[in-house]
Amino acid sequence: MTVQEKIHEYLSVHRDEMVEDIKTLIKVDSARAEALPGKPYGEGAAEALRAGLSLFEKHGFLGKNWDNYAIDTVINGKELGLDILAHLDVVPGGDGWTKTTPFEPIVEDGKMYGRGTSDDKGPAVAALYAMKAVRDLGFELDKDVRLILGSDEECGSSDIAYYFGKNTHAPMTISPDADFPLVFLEKGSLHTTFTAEVSLEEGLPRVRSAVSGIKVNVVPAKADAVVEGMTADEMNKYVKEAEDETGVKFTVSLAEDGALMIHADGVSAHAASPMDGNNALTALLKLLSSLPLAESKTKTLLHNVTALFPHGDYCGGGLGVNLEDEISGKTTLTLDLFELNDTKMSGTFDCRACNSATEENTKNVVQKKLSDAGFEPNDSPLNPPHYVPKDSELVKTLLETYTDVTGEVREPLAIGGGTYVHHIENGVACGCADPSVDNHMHGPDEFVIIDQLVMSAEIFALAIVKLCGK
Repeated sequence: MTVQEKIHEYLSVHRDEMVEDIKTLIKVDSARAEALPGKPYGEGAAEALRAGLSLFEKHGFLGKNWDNYAIDTVINGKELGLDILAHLDVVPGGDGWTKTTPFEPIVEDGKMYGRGTSDDKGPAVAALYAMKAVRDLGFELDKDVRLILGSDEECGSSDIAYYFGKNTHAPMTISPDADFPLVFLEKGSLHTTFTAEVSLEEGLPRVRSAVSGIKVNVVPAKADAVVEGMTADEMNKYVKEAEDETGVKFTVSLAEDGALMIHADGVSAHAASPMDGNNALTALLKLLSSLPLAESKTKTLLHNVTALFPHGDYCGGGLGVNLEDEISGKTTLTLDLFELNDTKMSGTFDCRACNSATEENTKNVVQKKLSDAGFEPNDSPLNPPHYVPKDSELVKTLLETYTDVTGEVREPLAIGGGTYVHHIENGVACGCADPSVDNHMHGPDEFVIIDQLVMSAEIFALAIVKLCGK
């Protein structure tokens, strides 16, 4: 039998055991909670790490707990060659589940349902079984493999910062927390908040207030404003034009004091792919800027912010940062938070910057554009892109291994999001998701296809032998 055939047979035999181990982890609600003494992310995250250590011990691995930030284990104690970096924390369980409750895993039609099945407890166990297969089958390795399981990936990755404050990186790192075949480029990011002082001028018509957004990385599906000095009939003409131009639905209602309340309904999306949504906020700004408002500072600023963030511009053209390169594609940018009240206008945008983005051609350009438009931007830094060349040993070996196991030839991916490896040299995210499958990650009825997870373990095991074997 070939190395691959031996690995495949081993993991097929241990398939059901892998499923039960994943269930053990899923039953722990490990969403970040209030810090406790010795438990920086709360009781649930600490319990998940304890459960992970128990799995290490069950399968004959010696594990270590790094102050309830992360746990780790290795195969053989030799010179370190490869890190595998996964996480045991999850987003909150949430509502809307139909197959089961978030922390009561079930298997149905070849799928396991539960919070963390695909992100990232299932992949973490797949990585453990890959190491177990390599060890139990007796494949000789020149270098060691270290599995690191963190507990704060969903809320900032301070766990890994802590861990690598006490440990050195391996020469190569993979994180099973993305799509196959692998992610060789993660775009940079820039989150900037801008503000301007205003006052409620006496001239009519005027915009009294406006608000939109829930998080900086979520394209807003809803936006609201209050306008004084216009009738509903007068407003409806402008609403109809805005609806036709934006595709966003507007509702106008009358407040008790005679003001008009305007509500916009768009389509939400992740800020890494803003073109998948229809931004209710920028549509509302377009409508407000089209109104025959009395001359005022607020009117000027509304026109300026609308010009900087025109509806339908998801590439930063209004701010002059619509960059593009062959490696990573286009920069994306979306205005996701906004508030106008009696004293202040403020907004925050999310930019996912292409590989050619720098402080000079992105951050500095944005700062000047906002300042020239009458806003004061905060001095947020550009988080640089993360890039591992396609011709690196790590990327070439992982792509080759993916093809060996699946029979498919796929190009590596460039994404707008960020993973555990964003700041790790020669680190890539690899699996366990199939980009053609919606695993309902972060949503109700999150699931993983069990065969996909077993195949992932096979890919990781074969990659370990190729990258670290004799």
